[in-house]
Amino acid sequence: MLERCVELLAPALQHEGAVFVDGTLGMGGHTEAVLQACPSARAVGIDRDPEALALATGRLARFGDRFTGVHAVSDDVPEVLAGLEPPLRRADAILFDLGVSSLQLDEVERGFAYRTDAPLDMRMDQSTGLTAADVLNTYDVGELVRILKEYGEERFARPIARAVVRQREQEPFTTSGRLVALLHDVVPAASQRTGGHPAKRTFQALRIEVNAELSVWSQALTQALRALPVGGRIVVLSYHSLEDRITKRGLAAGATSSAPPQMPVVLPEQQPWLRLLVRGAEQATDAETAANPRSASVRLRAAERTRTTPDQT
Repeated sequence: MLERCVELLAPALQHEGAVFVDGTLGMGGHTEAVLQACPSARAVGIDRDPEALALATGRLARFGDRFTGVHAVSDDVPEVLAGLEPPLRRADAILFDLGVSSLQLDEVERGFAYRTDAPLDMRMDQSTGLTAADVLNTYDVGELVRILKEYGEERFARPIARAVVRQREQEPFTTSGRLVALLHDVVPAASQRTGGHPAKRTFQALRIEVNAELSVWSQALTQALRALPVGGRIVVLSYHSLEDRITKRGLAAGATSSAPPQMPVVLPEQQPWLRLLVRGAEQATDAETAANPRSASVRLRAAERTRTTPDQT
């Protein structure tokens, strides 16, 4: 949804010195399009994956000092802005393209994809944190059930967790192929025929746990909204219901009056401080989905800040 993102972000980036933050830089495609469409703006690209950051920085080198790349997690937007030269407190437009990137999915050794046997890593930043193998080999049955249910919405979480614990007692998990084989055995055949690949939900749950994606996103959204000035805009692309639920609730809260329903007069401080820019969540067109099947699950939400709030002081 590249063109749609630029269309929504551009009105906030037309003035001299405007600042755009790409909180999930990836390969830099969205940032490149924004810099081309908004010649007065500078861009700050944040990514926790050093490899993606290096590739995107090379791609955007032609923009010179209009682009700055920063190795950080997406919930560090205020700290990233404060660390720039000169330091900044606000960003006129912010974009988040959530979830795992095509770069990470396509690099077999990262372990994100379940269709190829690879080390069970799944870390977006491979320099720190637990791997997916660590989770499988150390979490007890209850913890495994929790993440499979909450993050993967997996109906067969308990039998999968029990099977993992039984098998790791014989030999620790190290590669994705063995986990996929276990899931083929545990998930009922009827569910596999109607519910897609049996590893899809488990791999999603492990990836979210390893990278703390939902807690990071909840904090990132709060921080990003705080960094927007009046007239500033935010666009979010989500790829599964849990991310989209956080986004929907966060934007809806800002777009709703805080006054009790029975109050005859709404005070200025009770007025909404966000204006939703799209109705509900927009989806990719049939043409884009045909050209890029990974866009089939995307949900786009966007909002504009309409007034300041006490947490911005």
